[in-house]
Amino acid sequence: MAFSTGEAVRDRLELSVGAVTGALGDSVTVLPIVVALGATTAVSLPHVLLLFGVFQVVWGLVYGLPLSVEPMKALAGLAIAGALTAGELAAAGLLTGVALLALGAVGALERVERAVGRPVVRGIQLAVALLLLETGLSLGAANLALAGLGAGVALAAVVLRRGRASALAVLAVGAGLAVAGSGVPAPSVPAVTGFASGTPTLSPAVLEGTAAQLAMTVGNAAVATAVLCVDLFDRDVSPDDLSTSMGAMTLSAVPLGGIPMCHGSGGLAGKYAFGARTGGANVVLGVLYAAVALVAGGGLVMAFPTALLGVLLVVVAAQLGRAAAATEDYRLTAAVGVAGLLVNVGVAFVAGALAHRYLR
Repeated sequence: MAFSTGEAVRDRLELSVGAVTGALGDSVTVLPIVVALGATTAVSLPHVLLLFGVFQVVWGLVYGLPLSVEPMKALAGLAIAGALTAGELAAAGLLTGVALLALGAVGALERVERAVGRPVVRGIQLAVALLLLETGLSLGAANLALAGLGAGVALAAVVLRRGRASALAVLAVGAGLAVAGSGVPAPSVPAVTGFASGTPTLSPAVLEGTAAQLAMTVGNAAVATAVLCVDLFDRDVSPDDLSTSMGAMTLSAVPLGGIPMCHGSGGLAGKYAFGARTGGANVVLGVLYAAVALVAGGGLVMAFPTALLGVLLVVVAAQLGRAAAATEDYRLTAAVGVAGLLVNVGVAFVAGALAHRYLR
């Protein structure tokens, strides 16, 4: 059956109630991580949010699907935990972007995933979850009463069967307290400056973080997302195309003050679960991110209660931990996760990949 141009556009960019509710499905984990980065590092939150909005719209238009745009969680988690500075985060993002472009160009994604092994990818997710959990508990201990309030809000969301929205509920409480303490900020447009979130700085930690992020990106943001595009939308999207778009996105965003960004199967599944069926959800979310960027001044972020920030990190850690549990080798995944926490993520990644190859 032939479709008119108007019908084709609606199929790719439908704006509906599902597009609005679906937009929230991707923000559930994105906003807590981005706010945590803004509160604990030198990252410029207005620039980050604005660029998230831009690329939500870009990939919604390009793919016609509600593809997610998320922080690269391994790098973001390491930065929040203090293992990477803002400059090192920028450098690791640029290296990861170049690697993703190269891997996508030669069609190497599936071969890389087989070489690394899915249990190792899950182990890296577990390591980042444990690092976030450690940081979250430390922040929450500073004000147990407020942390208890945040935990109660998160638990209530779970009891009401809105578990995916638990982090968003805690974020709303923290934002309300921040506004009450510092007032409603006046809207301001982020200044156009190069590397506003940190000048790239090379170090051994950058190489370790890059290796860890590539392990997660290949498995979760490229291969798993491509599979979901078929399962949920009956659309064949190549993992190598996704790798190329993630590389281009990160290499464009970091110099403009953004952070390393990727697609992700969790965000795509979240959008679908909340009703998104086309790239229209990306357009809606992009506009919302841009609006939030106008009032996301440093004063508002700094006023966000750190104890509630700790609760947010615990919730995000739990979400990552659940993803890590979907492994076919619990011992290897657990070993990589614990090694990432106790030693460092880079060593855990290399040792895990070698162990996987030997065991296989």
